[in-house]
Amino acid sequence: MADYHWTGGDLPTFVTHLDCSLTGERYPADRLQSLSKAGRPLLVRYDLDGVRRALPREALTLRPQTLWRYRELLPVRRSENVLSLGEVVTPLVPLPRIAARLTKGGEILVKDEGRLPTGSFKARGLALAVSMAKELGVHSMAMPTNGNAGAAMAAYCSRAGIKAYVFCPDDTPAVNVREIAMQGAAVFLVDGLIDDCGRLVADGEREIGWFNCSTLREPYRIEGKKTMGIELAEQLGWQLPDVILYPTGGGTGIIGMWKAFAELEAIGWIGSQRPRLVVVQAAGCAPMVKAWEDGVEHAPRWENAHTFAAGIRVPQAVGDFLILRAVRESGGFAIAVSDEAIAAAWREVAAEEGLLLCPETAATYAAYKQALADGRIRAGDRVVFFNCASGLKYPMPEAGRRLPLDSPFDWRQLA
Repeated sequence: MADYHWTGGDLPTFVTHLDCSLTGERYPADRLQSLSKAGRPLLVRYDLDGVRRALPREALTLRPQTLWRYRELLPVRRSENVLSLGEVVTPLVPLPRIAARLTKGGEILVKDEGRLPTGSFKARGLALAVSMAKELGVHSMAMPTNGNAGAAMAAYCSRAGIKAYVFCPDDTPAVNVREIAMQGAAVFLVDGLIDDCGRLVADGEREIGWFNCSTLREPYRIEGKKTMGIELAEQLGWQLPDVILYPTGGGTGIIGMWKAFAELEAIGWIGSQRPRLVVVQAAGCAPMVKAWEDGVEHAPRWENAHTFAAGIRVPQAVGDFLILRAVRESGGFAIAVSDEAIAAAWREVAAEEGLLLCPETAATYAAYKQALADGRIRAGDRVVFFNCASGLKYPMPEAGRRLPLDSPFDWRQLA
């Protein structure tokens, strides 16, 4: 029987090896790894029979409400390498007023990832990536970012004593740039998009030797992001929703959750039922949507990418085929929405439900309404959106009315 009150020493992990997500070629665990020889992401594999024998599902009730409660399905071997800033289990927030208006007995739930450290879901992936970097002896790390991932890496690197270098497009919101710098990273603004930043990180990897923590170029961010899927299953009584709408840039979350669902079935915690996965992108940057519509496995770079929802302004993803496979295997689809629809959805949810989403998640609500109208989502479905970050981290439209004090206030204005 596993020790459910573990407090230190060796963690009860069950990692066996890594393998190439494209070719299946095996790689040893416990060594620093980047992409496979085929240039594709590596996936962490576990002795799932061993996990099933060691960890009954009900044991989770005895564990703290953090992502580390799933430690048998995570790769860190030694307790001293676990980096934590208080990664809570994020709540599922219903949208009852909107559901009553739009659905016929359906349910709309938002998993609010803005409650995590650094205010975004990037904390999940970077908590694992930096913990493993510490375990494997890394002294400096670098990444390209549209904002939130860089802030998370900077925070966990600071915790670990690892030097961090972060490259941002020059129109990254100032709050993100300042957050990254405050947390001890060297931050650089680049006249280009996130993949231009990625090329600089790759150049520095060759010239300086820092560890490249770009999306899916190391195996462990997926492992952190998959905890979203495990938490969701646990919160819904081990019954998955009908549909998950997910704002998609690099796609680590979709890949991670799809992996999590397979692992949960293998250890007997869920059955074979799966949610339909819906990739949501902005019309100004929709490479995955075009690839899905064209019926291909790889998405060419999207030229002249633009959207104010910066987190999904990713012109090309190294894990494109993994995202598309998950969508197709789930019976889902990919959909693009305009910036105007995103802005309207952002205001609508905040005003009607009191929940301030990030713009990327507002895109999923806009996509939901569009898919509800065209019949791709049924009015009775239980749907989940992931609020990727606190809406407070984003520039919002000007608001408020000025009240001059040198003349009487006309209270009829409030009528």
